[in-house]
Amino acid sequence: MKIVSVLLQVNPAADAPFDLSEPTVPAVTQMDIIDLAIKGGPIMIVLLALSLLALFIFIQRWGVIRQAGKSDDTFMSRIKDYIHDGKVESALNLCQSTDSPTARMIGKGISRLGRPVNDIQSTVENAGNLEVSKLEKGFPIIATTAAGAPMIGFLGTVTGMVRAFFDMANAGTNVDVQLLSSGIYEALVTTVGGLIVGIVALFAYNYLVSRVDSVVNQLETRTMDFMDLLNEPIN
Repeated sequence: MKIVSVLLQVNPAADAPFDLSEPTVPAVTQMDIIDLAIKGGPIMIVLLALSLLALFIFIQRWGVIRQAGKSDDTFMSRIKDYIHDGKVESALNLCQSTDSPTARMIGKGISRLGRPVNDIQSTVENAGNLEVSKLEKGFPIIATTAAGAPMIGFLGTVTGMVRAFFDMANAGTNVDVQLLSSGIYEALVTTVGGLIVGIVALFAYNYLVSRVDSVVNQLETRTMDFMDLLNEPIN
């Protein structure tokens, strides 16, 4: 009994109850995209404006090009029948009532009937070039966004690093990581934002260009069909 009492006096912690509660886990900060964008500084506002402008032009041009790419297989057949029957006015009215680049291009050619074939072909080709230029309206803005957004992001990187080193110089020997975090955030976030906007704009631009190329091929095919129609012998 004396031995037990001596042990309890030597180790008084033995009488203390065991702590069965779970250990405290430090809170983990979640990464919020909006917070990161805000920490990117004024450069992110410029990137946001460019991305919204490019998105608007892409949606608007996509709808126009999609409408222009719709082909009416009966259009050229009806034009051919009208021309063979000598109903030039009916053919011209059909072109005017049809809202498509092909109809406007063929209508220009029909309005020049009676002139030399080379003049008619030049008129049709010029009309086709005008239609293509209308489809490509706004493309330079998307191309500029694709090329300029990464450069603007890199500009934010430079300004962010300058800000970080400026804060470091003012802090002297008391350099704190929290003090430098805002400048480093700005440097990294603007780079990521610029690359994302530039890459998306580049893919959007190339997609629209490919769709315009398909419309151009369609216009060239319709031009050849119309010129072959004029060169057909009259029975």
